[in-house]
Amino acid sequence: MKSYSLNIAGYIIRFESSDGDPDLVPSERFLRNICNDGYPDVVVSVHKGKYLLPHGAKMVFNAPYVEEINGVAEKKRDRFWSIHKHHNDLFIKTIFPLSSFRKRGVLKYSLSSPEWDLWIDGAGTGTDPMEYPLDGLILYYLTLIKGDILIHASGINHSGRGYLFSGISGKGKSTMAKLWDNAGAKVIHDDRLIIRSNGNGYKMYNTPVYNNDEPSESLLNKIFLIGHGKTNEIIPLSGAAAVSLIMANCIQHNWDPEIVARLLGSVSIMCKSIPAARLLFRPDMSVIDHILENE
Repeated sequence: MKSYSLNIAGYIIRFESSDGDPDLVPSERFLRNICNDGYPDVVVSVHKGKYLLPHGAKMVFNAPYVEEINGVAEKKRDRFWSIHKHHNDLFIKTIFPLSSFRKRGVLKYSLSSPEWDLWIDGAGTGTDPMEYPLDGLILYYLTLIKGDILIHASGINHSGRGYLFSGISGKGKSTMAKLWDNAGAKVIHDDRLIIRSNGNGYKMYNTPVYNNDEPSESLLNKIFLIGHGKTNEIIPLSGAAAVSLIMANCIQHNWDPEIVARLLGSVSIMCKSIPAARLLFRPDMSVIDHILENE
């Protein structure tokens, strides 16, 4: 196809390609997010071929390719994706490490314009414009533009109340999601969530990470910063302590003070209305009882 739109966390992302450019082939994990055309938050024009950055473009951020093996992060490549700036233009250069083809891409984007361009070299006859790592990168900059939050967290809805459990890898996000799932709660996601203000409060949304992900959302009533413990213990947080611990688990590219300030402002405003707490927990069903008893 030459165009389609995705609805992810309420964002409408439209992809278009012209004659002579590659056909657009969304991967399986995005098929449930394809939507009828609405007013797009961003339009990405996809092109075939190599794109050379403007002379004088400066690299402001570089991300190595790291794989987690048995809980240990191992660097595979020094260069994975990088951000470059030229005057008011921003560019992301990336490889596609999970692709069966040797491909490279350049995304030209803006924090003020909804019209972006993506060039893919080596795409062949068809390409998924949201192939890893562009999926997370496009979503991250959309959250930044909209004043929203992309965070490492699992989220559930139990009897109409939404709980978010945030932590780095190994802290128990997936364990917590499985426990609540076994208790009959609705799991929003077990790894990566987008938090958005809806005017009357906040909602959390899943992002398509796995092939069987269905679009899912919930009101957000409480945030827990989790870690394993010998007993279940809830330690309320407020003010700077809550903001700093939540910020530490947010996905963020801190190459510009304005970007840091935008996220800090979004998290600070959220913490004024959504209670937060540290949660040390035993990895069994007793933690669910502990949370519900202390509501």
